[in-house]
Amino acid sequence: MGVLSGIRVLEFEAIGPGPFGAMLLADMGADVMRVDRPLAADDLGPKTNGQRVDVTGRGRRSVTLDLKHPGAAEAALELMARADVVIEGFRPGTMERLGLAPEAAFARNPRLVYGRMTGWGQTGPLAACAGHDLNYVALSGVLSGIGRAGAAPVPPLNLVGDYGGGGMLLALGVLAALLNVQRGGPGQVVDAAMIEGAAQLGAVVWGLLASGNWREQRESNLLDGGTPWYDSYRTRDGQYMAVAAVEGRFYAELLEKLGLTSAGLPKQHDRSGWPVIRERFAAVFLTRTRDEWCAVFEGSDACVAPVLGFSEAPRHPHHRARGSFVEVSGVVQPAPAPRFSATPSSVRSAAPQRGEHGLAALRDWGFDEAAVAKLRERGLGYLPSTADPI
Repeated sequence: MGVLSGIRVLEFEAIGPGPFGAMLLADMGADVMRVDRPLAADDLGPKTNGQRVDVTGRGRRSVTLDLKHPGAAEAALELMARADVVIEGFRPGTMERLGLAPEAAFARNPRLVYGRMTGWGQTGPLAACAGHDLNYVALSGVLSGIGRAGAAPVPPLNLVGDYGGGGMLLALGVLAALLNVQRGGPGQVVDAAMIEGAAQLGAVVWGLLASGNWREQRESNLLDGGTPWYDSYRTRDGQYMAVAAVEGRFYAELLEKLGLTSAGLPKQHDRSGWPVIRERFAAVFLTRTRDEWCAVFEGSDACVAPVLGFSEAPRHPHHRARGSFVEVSGVVQPAPAPRFSATPSSVRSAAPQRGEHGLAALRDWGFDEAAVAKLRERGLGYLPSTADPI
């Protein structure tokens, strides 16, 4: 049933980190009802088997509601009254203008956890400004350390701000607030800001900086590609191998596997000798293909791994053995994580169409026919033809 079985989450449609945080909760067994707009441009976009190609939207049921409809606020507040968690990702002030401020929700449901996902946070001079992952990571300080020396910082996809610093931090905050409620505490707002989450992910670097063990020049530190034994190297077939032989014993095994034990290389931690070591490593890795190097390093402690593409990774034997990827409605995607020994997580469905399974969700949340009829009068919708529970 999942560790969060019985927890009801009301999610307002958004993109990026909010849906990702809700996905984590859904994977763990929470009953997530998403309030979708009645129609959006992506309805005409790519789909698989009639479903949205949206991995982070998996495991939901959906109702539709135009939040600008005259009765929409009352309909949404009725849903909030029966939820344990609300997740919204609008700009600060939007929910207030819609009549859905935390105070209005708490008046109906004092134990509610009200999760708010933004880039800059609910307060501060930038709170009302537009932005995206790269902006938040840049202002957090973290982006300055990602990339090659002498070149521009490299966008780390949108993993550091949107997902690691955003959705995952939101889920953590929601779970902590839920635990507090279960211990007798009040409901409360969880103000999750991507800029602060990105900074949190860089906590170890601030410690290294304070101790004098981090240089603020890219590619001059242990973990930013500055060392020859923590980097990626091109192979003969144009692929790459990732090397992370930090500890001395692992570095020694790396040299042995590369055939460089007796090469007279500079000492591992002799910074002046790093260019020489890097040049030798690069030359040796170019002598074989990626698959050939995989065979050389198979089962070793040299801390070397192939750099796999997104389409390749699910086929790796380790992922296959652990079931780290699953296929849902024809879409290969990461399996739920982390793993629970007694209450395993699962993917219950692909992302729903707008309104899909909405009637079943409303019934499960305790709305009888008369109550559903009132919600519909206030603009709430669903797809009656696909109302069976997931």
